[in-house]
Amino acid sequence: MALRPLDLTIVAVYLAGITAFGIHFRRPQRTLRDYFLADREIPWWAIALSIVAAETSTLTIISIPGLAYDTNLGFLQLVLGYLVGRVVITLVLLPQYFRGEMYTAYQLIERRFGRRLHALTAGLFLLTRAAAEGVRVFAVSIVVGIALGSGDVASIALITLLTLVYTFEGGMRAVIWTDVVQMAIYVGGTIVGLVTILHLVPGGWPAIQAMAASAGKLQVFDFSTALNARYTFWAGVIGGTFLTTASHGTDQLMVQRLLAARSQRQAGVALLSSGLVILFQFTLFLLVGTALYVFYQMQPPAQAFASSDRIFPTFIVTQMPAGIAGLLIAAILAAAMSNLSAALNSLSATSIVDFYLRRKPQASESQRVWMSRAATIAWALALFALALLSRRGGRVVEVGLTIASVAYGGLLGVFLLGVLTRRATENGAIAGMVCGLALNLYLWLGTGIAWTWFVTLGTLVTFAVGYLASMVWKDAPGSAPLNA
Repeated sequence: MALRPLDLTIVAVYLAGITAFGIHFRRPQRTLRDYFLADREIPWWAIALSIVAAETSTLTIISIPGLAYDTNLGFLQLVLGYLVGRVVITLVLLPQYFRGEMYTAYQLIERRFGRRLHALTAGLFLLTRAAAEGVRVFAVSIVVGIALGSGDVASIALITLLTLVYTFEGGMRAVIWTDVVQMAIYVGGTIVGLVTILHLVPGGWPAIQAMAASAGKLQVFDFSTALNARYTFWAGVIGGTFLTTASHGTDQLMVQRLLAARSQRQAGVALLSSGLVILFQFTLFLLVGTALYVFYQMQPPAQAFASSDRIFPTFIVTQMPAGIAGLLIAAILAAAMSNLSAALNSLSATSIVDFYLRRKPQASESQRVWMSRAATIAWALALFALALLSRRGGRVVEVGLTIASVAYGGLLGVFLLGVLTRRATENGAIAGMVCGLALNLYLWLGTGIAWTWFVTLGTLVTFAVGYLASMVWKDAPGSAPLNA
């Protein structure tokens, strides 16, 4: 079971083409503003598509269809929260990021609280983003292993290397514009894949709809209040709102794209419009999984799938016509490279701006850019190593989201303390953040509560403890709130 020569040629052409396209944006980057923010010259629509591409990875494309195959369309309830969260960010956090010259989300924390909490939030981002990204990079091995008929780790190294080349050379400008192209490839490829499945199932969409409906696969809403249920209306809207407010409002991976916009207004338009694209995209991925369920009910596989993450890649390699299979594998790799380039650039930005420049504030612009590129290489090696360690766990998309959610509660709670309150102090916020992280670690490792609630509960505990602790530690007064 491996790709045919024509399909392998298409994949090879894609890999060479997207790398060359990214390198095309190489130009002398003389300042950090140019390297990390593309000199704030990017139009809103490109940022919107880049945001979508950055939150879409290989594990999204292979796991979401697998999720629909196993369950139903209930994941869309979480997407509703994604939309609400974007509105919250636009109204509450975005105005703060455009007050002055900022390169990372965590500079906002230093401006409000001080250097200790700044270092803590930035360090937490580096640790959790690297861990979650390692899972995402590992997801590439699932696709490549099925496509090439082997689990060759060298193929993951190749994807990492090619992504590193254009991220290293072109900085944020290359990252965003390759995101735009790669998103067009993976969405277009997925649409072609869905149409192909519809043709392979006798009776097409009417037959799929009838069989899927009778099996409960088209159910979207679940109004259960059980905290151990991952995808309910309440977990989706409430948990999804907190998750997106944290991931898009406090995570450098996303905030960096917003900071690359020409103005606050364009950043807001980009963020809100990306929500509509996300709704379409996840609906598409879920419908692919539903169609695959019907196909394999009609034509059962020779042996059961080892995991639901392998269903869509296996179908591509074994059932898709020559040429289309190669296009779809290229599309999945496009999502992987898009997400990896975003991670490399944001991890490098935080390492340099939030840590290196604290120790070397006198460094010249040329030294800063050189160190930024060196940090990009270092993080590429680190993510590759973490990918090799990420071989255990459940459905990869949920593993990645769970790891991120553990940290997001503490991060969002601290950001809200800084933006919404006058009394919060640095010591109080640190105490709140520690309690929020401890709670989420306990929820993850010691209870059966669904990960979709982690950010909500962690944020509430961080905010409450941080506010109360700040009233006790009045000898460490905070500055005025950021919106004062």
